[in-house]
Amino acid sequence: MTRLALDIARVDKAACYRMADLGCGTGAQTLTLAQELQGEIVAVDLFESFLEKMQERIHNAHLKASVTSLAASIDHLPFAEGEFDIIWSEGAVYNIGFRKGAGYWKNFLKEDGILAVSELSWTTGSRPNELEQFWKEAYPEVDTVSNKIRVLEDLGYKVLGHFILPEYCWMENYYLPLLERHPSFMKEFGHLEVARNIVSMDKQEVDFYKQYKDYYSYGFYIAQKM
Repeated sequence: MTRLALDIARVDKAACYRMADLGCGTGAQTLTLAQELQGEIVAVDLFESFLEKMQERIHNAHLKASVTSLAASIDHLPFAEGEFDIIWSEGAVYNIGFRKGAGYWKNFLKEDGILAVSELSWTTGSRPNELEQFWKEAYPEVDTVSNKIRVLEDLGYKVLGHFILPEYCWMENYYLPLLERHPSFMKEFGHLEVARNIVSMDKQEVDFYKQYKDYYSYGFYIAQKM
């Protein structure tokens, strides 16, 4: 899906870019970006353990771009205004909210810079009350694809394209690896209530997805700063 988003963005793969991968996790998409594009990538995540695994992942890979890691919150970044050509974020903006994240990160993009961000989105006009109530409590900004596009346009972006992630992206590429990381995550952070809450919410989210996957997914939105 990272490569598809790059195709929609129509980036020149012969050019050199300064990029930020925000909420990079263990770096699956970071690796793809570094394989496909030339330049520099700053991979940002709040958890040092994720960054360490990301660095392990890229250590022996054949990459076009150099990658550095930064432990920071994606809503409090130490970057300069207009620093990046591309800002990437897969499955992380919900931590601070779509409108807030897209608006805040725009400050760090150059003119005509690219924002690529995946976001929880309704894929139908109506849905079961139980599902809607769950997500309204867990993530009040969940909304339809058309409304997500409108948010980006209101913030001054030109939307270049979007697509909906298929089921295997949720289960094979996201939920199953997420559940596999829980034991090591809890071993390191289990003494923190916030960590225990994260794990509990993750498990509930997986159960809901299995039951209601026809009604929602992640939308991947590719936009340009105007």
